[in-house]
Amino acid sequence: MIMSLIMNRIFLPIRQWLESIKINDSQKAHTLCQLIPATCPFERKITFFQRTVLYIPPLCKLNPFYEQLVELRFKALAYLADECGEDITIYC
Repeated sequence: MIMSLIMNRIFLPIRQWLESIKINDSQKAHTLCQLIPATCPFERKITFFQRTVLYIPPLCKLNPFYEQLVELRFKALAYLADECGEDITIYC
């Protein structure tokens, strides 16, 4: 319980900062879409002779800023599609 309160106090300003970022420039939106992956890059399935030897589950949900980063990527994609009229299929 106390650890949770401490972590919230540490992470809350960063979460609020990420949520407050405004997308008003197409170059910024393109950069965010390139930097923030569409799927979790940590999930791996290691096979040996067509048998799964090791499976590493997606660990993105453990990231304390996961929701904010997904939201930021979505805002960037929406800006490019709605405001700039660009094709965003390259980022999907």
